Amino acid sequence: MADLNELKQRLVAANLNLSGIEVRSPLELRVSVPRQRLIGFADYLRAEVHARPELIVAEDTRLENRGFALRYIFEMEGAAGFVIASVSVPAEDTTFPSLATRWYLASRFEREIHDLFGLVPTGHPDLRRLPLHQFWPAHYHPLLKDVTVRQDFADEGEAYPFRRVDGEGLYEITVGPVHAGIIEPGHFRFSVDGETIINLESRMYFVHKGIEKLFESATLVQEVKLAERISGDSSVAHALAFCQAVEALAGVTLPPRAAYLRVVLLELERLYNHIADVGAICTDTGFAVANAHALRLREDLLRLNGRLVGHRLLRGTLVPGGVARDFTAEQIADARDSIDRVVADFDEIVEIATHNGLVLDRLRGTGRLSKQTAREMQVVGVPARASGIDEDARRDHPFAAYARLSPRVIVYSEGDVWARLMVRVEEAREAARLIGSALEALPSGRLTVPLDALPEGEAAFGLVEGWRGPVWHWVVGGRNNTLRRVKIKDPSFANWPALNYAILENIVPDFPLVNKSFNLSYAGNDL
Repeated sequence: MADLNELKQRLVAANLNLSGIEVRSPLELRVSVPRQRLIGFADYLRAEVHARPELIVAEDTRLENRGFALRYIFEMEGAAGFVIASVSVPAEDTTFPSLATRWYLASRFEREIHDLFGLVPTGHPDLRRLPLHQFWPAHYHPLLKDVTVRQDFADEGEAYPFRRVDGEGLYEITVGPVHAGIIEPGHFRFSVDGETIINLESRMYFVHKGIEKLFESATLVQEVKLAERISGDSSVAHALAFCQAVEALAGVTLPPRAAYLRVVLLELERLYNHIADVGAICTDTGFAVANAHALRLREDLLRLNGRLVGHRLLRGTLVPGGVARDFTAEQIADARDSIDRVVADFDEIVEIATHNGLVLDRLRGTGRLSKQTAREMQVVGVPARASGIDEDARRDHPFAAYARLSPRVIVYSEGDVWARLMVRVEEAREAARLIGSALEALPSGRLTVPLDALPEGEAAFGLVEGWRGPVWHWVVGGRNNTLRRVKIKDPSFANWPALNYAILENIVPDFPLVNKSFNLSYAGNDL
């Protein structure tokens, strides 16, 4: 169902005791849901419009209304619009009904809320700590507004309660959190029978940095820079999602030239990352020559980024209301020529790699993630599309100039490492096409529009299809043109748990290959 006005009428008639039902735009319906009616409301949306919560946000609003607010952003299958439900939680009773047994992703958001705010999801089957590790003080919740800095952090040796798999001939292999390569920390605990993996449990958040808390004390200019640094290889995606959220909050319309330039920037980021990933996957099959050439092409693209905007990772290019950099005719010609050369070389690398029997033997059938599992776990982005899920925010929820450029969504059904490789290959080619189309159709005009004052207490979100998958930023206006709450969802938050399932019944030596085919962000997940 795409018509939110019709859905509004059906919600009114459903006798769910709702209030404040309002269609804010053709893409957004907002509703207030009594706490005790949340499960019935969620079940209704799932049954009637195939909705699922893609983002759950907690806000400490005790200064304003003596309680907390929960926001549930439901995405409806096959529809462009969203349903945003608000639930009030009184300060004297900080419990709320859990949706964990209905949606796995909801269980992770609820564990996060329990750690960071101290709210308790009743009926949750697994409230082990998620972002906070065991050395954090008990009953210390860092996103509360009245939290005070504490110094009594001490690791007393309390182990995280990993689940154990016992049986004759079974044993555990622990990997991390400190790794041999120059990568970020994550702990992986394998239960194996011989070399066959029968269970994997992962523990992240070793680089939890309190980024959402940092947003509360920053200016808008500082916040864009902070967004760019959430996950370095997704600088454009996070900055763009943040800018779109602020623009929606301010109610401004982006200038057409800025919209097209944003497409170019986001696709440049997609292109250099996908090419590098294709090479890295080939390396883990033992075909290192492909990686050598892929890294050469990545370097060519990073140098192009530097020539275009002055930064290899495209930072400093986005501002709320538009873009900070324009392209000259010479730069546009440079971009076209450079990308054409890179894509021609990339096609040769792909041709050699995908006709190498040793490479294909390692890729096909390895690390398979079924469509059913991917759907149930709300997997997004490249792994989802490689498992047959036809979703891409550039097409389904168009932003910037994508509605006028008609991006092609790449979908494979095999769900294995080969499919994830091929999704990247074809998305890289499509990124090059979109860059060329955007540059060819680039309109003249302004690069930015001024922002009006941000309305205090109002909220909005930005959604961007980054190269890993959808990036969400939720913002709430504060006093004096500040933001009092920013909530971020990187695609890695949804996808890390799926790796635990994709690796099952594979052998231990295949883990690096399967892991690389997902290529998830520690920093983006840990925040």
